[in-house]
Amino acid sequence: MSEKRPLRYLFDSAAINESLKSNKAVVCALSASYISTFAGYPLDSIKSRLQTTRQRISIPRLALTVYQEEGIIGFYRGLWIPLMTISFVRAASFTIYTRTKEYFRERHWLSRNNIFDVAATGGISGALSGSLISFGSAPFELVKVRRQLEYTIAASKGLRLVKAPSTMEAVRDIFRTNGALGLYTGFRLHFVRDTMGTALYFFEYDGFRYIMGRDASGEQGDTPPWLPIPVSLVPFLCGSLAGVTSWALIYPLDVVKTKVQQRALAGEKRRGVLETFYRLIRGPDPNAPKPILVGLARLYRGLGVSALRSVTTHGLLWTFFDLTASYIDRLPGGDESQQ
Repeated sequence: MSEKRPLRYLFDSAAINESLKSNKAVVCALSASYISTFAGYPLDSIKSRLQTTRQRISIPRLALTVYQEEGIIGFYRGLWIPLMTISFVRAASFTIYTRTKEYFRERHWLSRNNIFDVAATGGISGALSGSLISFGSAPFELVKVRRQLEYTIAASKGLRLVKAPSTMEAVRDIFRTNGALGLYTGFRLHFVRDTMGTALYFFEYDGFRYIMGRDASGEQGDTPPWLPIPVSLVPFLCGSLAGVTSWALIYPLDVVKTKVQQRALAGEKRRGVLETFYRLIRGPDPNAPKPILVGLARLYRGLGVSALRSVTTHGLLWTFFDLTASYIDRLPGGDESQQ
């Protein structure tokens, strides 16, 4: 009999419901992140290529080139890295974010029902989440960048790849070249980008949700009369807006980070952050600097595809996050899970 108890427990609906309720943030983040990451990854791959290419090229032409040279798999090169780490990055990020908000709520810090307190709590929770998660996510993002830019890095070395190395081969190459610390190439930029970006993202998302009718306790009310959209569309709208605007603000830092990592992975001479930023804006020749507007246009190259990716990824992320949370809240048994 005792041997059958674990099996019965596994199929005990009351126990499963209780487990889902007590781990709601993790379950919601996992299910939503797998869907949103898969949907937005081809656009992320194109974005990385646009950031590092030295020639002007349109998005459709670049997409066609990738398809002709690498096939459909080229758009999903390195996909397994974010999919494998999604259980850590998304689940941990949302857990830290929700737990920090609960910590503030229990102590009545920034507890007034106004947009400043709601957004500030989200921003502080996001900053803590982004800074802590960056230590675990940095190596995986570096490998993802390496996989996405395999052909570009090979070309910079004067090589032509017949077949791109696998993810494990890419990891071994980084280890062989720079040791274990090589996985943290560009970490300072990654840390700043994730801390600032996540803070801005949750600050804006919670602020937008408040404007769209959700109060400080998390209860969704009616949408404002000037934008009477269905409540079911609110997560997609707010997630898309927060994703696009926060990413646009942090985008130059991401371009510099990707460029620094690309040069390091290609074994090229190291350049500092300021020098990399200056060369992106003014060009490589100090005697013939490019106009600032031209440099800014180059710096924001790929922002359009990034904006489209943000709309897709973050809109779907919050839509499925809320759908999963609503489903779990409706499950019978146990106390209602906290937001």
